[in-house]
Amino acid sequence: MPPLRIGYIIESAGDQDKLQLGVGVSGRYFKKAVDRNRIKRLLRESWRLQKTELANLAKQHGKSLKVFIIYTGRELPAYNLVFGKVGSAIEQLKSLINEKGPANS
Repeated sequence: MPPLRIGYIIESAGDQDKLQLGVGVSGRYFKKAVDRNRIKRLLRESWRLQKTELANLAKQHGKSLKVFIIYTGRELPAYNLVFGKVGSAIEQLKSLINEKGPANS
């Protein structure tokens, strides 16, 4: 789902339920740190606003989720684009958690 690349690990949570996020932006296309930091800030804020339902689902299924989002575009994105793409990534992650089922099974 361009311009984002998503990597994830879903595992049983054990004692603690975790939902972790990492973000990255290439220095090849964005030479200025201020541009890279802005994109990372947009990604983290979009995640923060939309992660609640995913966190609840992971907790319900007893899963721990680690996600890494890499921005692969070559121009500065608008917030609406980032928000929409992160939202669709979260929807895909929710369907993956539902497919794997509860940790006890």
